[in-house]
Amino acid sequence: MRAAGVADVAVKVFSHYYRLFESGQQGTIREDDIDPVGELPHLEHLDPSEESRRAALAETVVIKLNGGLGTSMGVTGPKSALPVKDGLSFLDIIARQILATRRAYDVPLPLVLMNSFRTKKESLAILGEYSDLPVDGVPLDFEQNMEPKLLADDLTPAEWPDDPELAWCPPGHGDIYTALVASGTLDALREKGFRHAFISNADNLGATPDGRIAAWMVEHDVPFGMEVCRRTRSDRKGGHVAVRKSDGRLILRDSAQVHPDDAKHFQDITRHKTFNTNNLWIDLDRLAELMAGHDGILGLPIIVNRKTVDPADSSSPKVIQLETAMGTAIETFEGSQAVVVDRSRFKPVKTTNDLLVLRSDVYQLNDAGDLTTHHVGDEPYVDLDPEYFKILADFEARFAAGPPSLVRADRLEVRGDVAFGKDVVVLGEVEVEAPAGERREIPDGTELRG
Repeated sequence: MRAAGVADVAVKVFSHYYRLFESGQQGTIREDDIDPVGELPHLEHLDPSEESRRAALAETVVIKLNGGLGTSMGVTGPKSALPVKDGLSFLDIIARQILATRRAYDVPLPLVLMNSFRTKKESLAILGEYSDLPVDGVPLDFEQNMEPKLLADDLTPAEWPDDPELAWCPPGHGDIYTALVASGTLDALREKGFRHAFISNADNLGATPDGRIAAWMVEHDVPFGMEVCRRTRSDRKGGHVAVRKSDGRLILRDSAQVHPDDAKHFQDITRHKTFNTNNLWIDLDRLAELMAGHDGILGLPIIVNRKTVDPADSSSPKVIQLETAMGTAIETFEGSQAVVVDRSRFKPVKTTNDLLVLRSDVYQLNDAGDLTTHHVGDEPYVDLDPEYFKILADFEARFAAGPPSLVRADRLEVRGDVAFGKDVVVLGEVEVEAPAGERREIPDGTELRG
């Protein structure tokens, strides 16, 4: 790691987790050790004054996790560079959201990306189209750290001569705290007078800087705030907050931390009723104090990720990636809080299923970069055949004339090779199937019902 130029603090953090794993820790959180969380405040019930919102946002910076590639959709570049709505990329829309909030509140509100070495150049080129986006004295980005993948057999660093980069991996998004320190970004932000950071994933366009939460953080002196949503059946595998019995602190339990015997409790949405959106609010001064007091090691729970060194080659050597999740920091800040938000603040795009809904008429994009909808009820459920729709190029070829209307749809399932014509309308619950080995063409203007 030192030979590759990795910062000393990141080497310390990796060494810490290596020793934990070597000693037998797997990072599991048992059901017997936690209680379900009680009632939580709801965003709709927070009603600070306009001046309180402005004052809080004046001391807030927006940080977007932007290290992800679109590999799951067959794209090699930054996922945030994908066109998602009206020809605009995630980053275009994020930039518009930031600039609109600045105008509305008359605040500086810097945007900072946490990039990887693979996303930095293209992402900054997109933001370069917005000349008024940079804030003097605040970097537009910093880079996440990297660590070696470990061979599962003996925990030595993996090597992969065919593509040496594949021998390395990011340490999970919990690395953001280490990277903020190692890059000097945390000091730079505090020196410019910024007290809070709003952190979210770049592929979640619902994660806009909300002045009500910013003011709530200030008013109640919250060191760490997590936005959570009510779980539905489709969220059974999403990480949830709970209360640790031993000390009464809020914790986050992700799916990778669940013991096999506790899976039924983890997926019980009547017991654990909320999930983590990965929209987080952090007091930067408290973060600096914690990092300094623990020699740069925040002490987040370990997450053990088992993969192959080449994710696209299941026959390549088995490796272990030692990771942390940024939301698990909820347990390290004394006085952490969670706030319930509507699903409108959680619109991630993980698959082409999500992308189709976002590109359709279910959502409209206003001048401020906000997504609005006229759809009644839950967002339509879309399940496209992965053999024909998982890769972005295949997906776009089958929707060459644009997405179908989904604003009056409840469910769309597609099986087989189906291509959609122009102005197709989906009503209610619809299943479309193509004959085996044949392509089915849905003509222009077709209404699909039942």
